[in-house]
Amino acid sequence: MRAILNVIWLVLCGFWMAIAYALAGLVCFVLIITIPFGIASFRIAGYVLWPFGRTIAPRGDSGGGALIGNILWIILFGWWLAIGHLVTGVLLCITIIGIPLGLANFKIIPITLVPLGVQIVPEREYSSAL
Repeated sequence: MRAILNVIWLVLCGFWMAIAYALAGLVCFVLIITIPFGIASFRIAGYVLWPFGRTIAPRGDSGGGALIGNILWIILFGWWLAIGHLVTGVLLCITIIGIPLGLANFKIIPITLVPLGVQIVPEREYSSAL
């Protein structure tokens, strides 16, 4: 079932959202000082392409730098990427078939806003770690 949802996701909104993250990552790499944001953006782009079966888990080794970085990320890129997920999620939830895809959009919003200090892991690894 995850594979079917991932393929539908990829066609309807995953590809377009991944392009948005890739563009944000390229801008970050051009600005040089924001290269860590570019790396996080490309990591999220991979997650956005194939989200079902994976989840977000906090990293234990993040500190104050991740907090400051997340604040800068929200100001520079996070808010408009989160709005993209919010609008796409609402539009998908209007249809019955699109509800799981809309919920996946809402699930991605937290990592869109605070990408530093979290990691993307398979759901079975995350649930076994609890």
